[in-house]
Amino acid sequence: MRIVTLIGFVLILQTAHSQTFTKSEIANWQNQARRVTIIRDTWGVPHIYGKTDADAVFGFLYAQCEDDFPRVELNYITSMGRLAEVEGEEKLYHDLRQRLFYDTLMAEEIYKQSPAWLKRLCNAFADGANYYLYTHPEIKPKLIKRFQPWMPFLFSEGSIGGDIESISVNRVKEFYGTGNQYIAEETDHNEPEPEPRGSNGFAIAPKLSASGNALLLINPHTSFYFRPEVHVNSEEGLNAYGAVTWGQFFIYQGFNEYCGWMHTSSQADVIDEFIETIVQKHDSVFYKHGNNLKPVRSKKIVLAYKDGTAKRYKEFSGRFTHHGPVIGKQDEKWVSISLMVEPLKALTQSYQRTKAKGYNDYNKVMELKANSSNNTVFADRDGNIAYWHGNFIPKRNPTFDWSKPVDGSNPQTDWQGLHGVNEIVQSLNPANGWIQNCNSTPFTLAGKYSPDKNKYPAYMAPDGQNARGINAERVLNRETKYTLDKLIAAANDPYLAGFENLLPSLLKAFDTNGNNYAELKEPIEVLRAWNLNYGKESVGAALAMYWGIELRQRVFSRIPAGSSQLEIINYMTEQTTAEEKLTALATVVAEFNRDFGKWNIAWGEVNRFQRLTGNINETFDDSKPSLAVASASSFWGSLAAFGSRKYPGTNKMYGYVGNSFVAVVEFGKTIKAKSVLAGGNNNNPQSPYFTNQAQLYSDGQFKDVWFYKKDVEANAVRKYQPGK
Repeated sequence: MRIVTLIGFVLILQTAHSQTFTKSEIANWQNQARRVTIIRDTWGVPHIYGKTDADAVFGFLYAQCEDDFPRVELNYITSMGRLAEVEGEEKLYHDLRQRLFYDTLMAEEIYKQSPAWLKRLCNAFADGANYYLYTHPEIKPKLIKRFQPWMPFLFSEGSIGGDIESISVNRVKEFYGTGNQYIAEETDHNEPEPEPRGSNGFAIAPKLSASGNALLLINPHTSFYFRPEVHVNSEEGLNAYGAVTWGQFFIYQGFNEYCGWMHTSSQADVIDEFIETIVQKHDSVFYKHGNNLKPVRSKKIVLAYKDGTAKRYKEFSGRFTHHGPVIGKQDEKWVSISLMVEPLKALTQSYQRTKAKGYNDYNKVMELKANSSNNTVFADRDGNIAYWHGNFIPKRNPTFDWSKPVDGSNPQTDWQGLHGVNEIVQSLNPANGWIQNCNSTPFTLAGKYSPDKNKYPAYMAPDGQNARGINAERVLNRETKYTLDKLIAAANDPYLAGFENLLPSLLKAFDTNGNNYAELKEPIEVLRAWNLNYGKESVGAALAMYWGIELRQRVFSRIPAGSSQLEIINYMTEQTTAEEKLTALATVVAEFNRDFGKWNIAWGEVNRFQRLTGNINETFDDSKPSLAVASASSFWGSLAAFGSRKYPGTNKMYGYVGNSFVAVVEFGKTIKAKSVLAGGNNNNPQSPYFTNQAQLYSDGQFKDVWFYKKDVEANAVRKYQPGK
């Protein structure tokens, strides 16, 4: 009787949950699931095998939903411009910003026009996510109860903080909203200068490799758990391993058996603002363009938002010029913006590069010119190493200053198409034998063999140097026989170049003005002896890092807007008084004594990794277990980036951004690779894969990657079909 009751209860649940899914859909999903195998290895990494690429994508999405459905769903809620339906009215202008560029009708139309092969993948994307919902009735989506095959065209490129997010929500609200209440801009923490995001990529040529094979470091710096580690395969030639942005069906940063690609965030100018001269005539609005008046196009945008338990709506009239949507005002003039909106090309490029068979293939895919936010560091099995600075680069009249808004009424400011891939800043097999990019200038990517800055327009590579770039060049110059382990050591080099000049300025301040700071005598001597390396046991690292943060906060309002990381450090070094420097250190010493009962606290005691809930917005607690971490903020030049801060109720600092998925790869006749992931692949605290990589991560160690099926099966913990 108990068994019958239980079966009946399960059937009721499945029937209630599957009302939106037809019997034929379910039957089709079940048939497709039989063509897919998912193998979870000892680390919980899913290895998906499908007969076709579409079968693999079906399993790919199913496995992602198993590991962290909330993040899969949130990415599509955001990309559809429907956050306010989940989080309330305060997100209306985030949604409006998104909907000025993308909407579901546009995505549906692009899907209809897509080539058959891409439609099959988009169908499999939706089917895999929907089959997960059907087979997991206990999952209660916040909004998306059915995934649609057009959704990937709203989220096609994969970067964290894409182009649209560079637009101020406050500016959008000021132009389209009413009243004086502004929204606080989203930042990751409360410090005036947020932890820099970005990535590191190193490529090593065969001449510097112990094995004679090319090597690649894949080292994105993102918010933790933004991307999991996945391996996806099909009998149609798909075999890619790496990091995937939740909900997408392509490996974003990774490798296949022929080549690997690492994306680093680019400062190449791909977005321009245009100041529009508006003319009102009767009930119509126009803008000047040369000698002509052009009508401002309007588009009705209706957004829903949650108001308690009720659902309400607000209507906006989006305004557009031929440059793009109007996103704000400047001196009472309207400002429109141009940026890349190429969903079909972007999705095509993102997927096809995962099947590239070497440099020529990869470069051909780059000709789609639909990767707007990334540089690429590349290596392949043929021994090539390469770099491209950006990919989508608009052609412009070089006589204008493109770092500022330009006069939209002057036709000479219109974009003139896109630069060819052969015209952008790039490097192929430089004579020094290595390439590095750390979100820094490409004109130091290969030492003296770097591209010549004078050969390119200023807008093509305005990126400045940073402490990581300086450190990377120093590290890569000292090794001639790289192995995977030596590449890991280079990626974990503990030197903090950002303190090279800053710390001596503090020591000088004490030597000349320290009479009134007797309590600083011992801390100063520790700093004087410090070797500028981070380390778990380093007291000097703790003092220096906290002091740097404190000084930066004190003078933040004086630092010129738009300053680079090195410019900020130089300002702190040269434009702060001895008293400011010493007072900041005295504040840190007092803070350590108050919070920990001593000033000589080790860096690892206060710099911690902790994962407690698996929620998208994690919480932290000093009374609960955490792990010491040696690495530090990339701001100071730490190649292995670990951005940490205090949270409400904590005295220790906890990491939230930096090294996430990291891998080193050797491209020989067979692939050899090692990797590590922050925490683990699964968001459920009860899962064995929630924090199973945390100790490795905290220690800067890597695990072996299982790339070939025989190795995957030899290290398998679970083998199953979706739904089983």
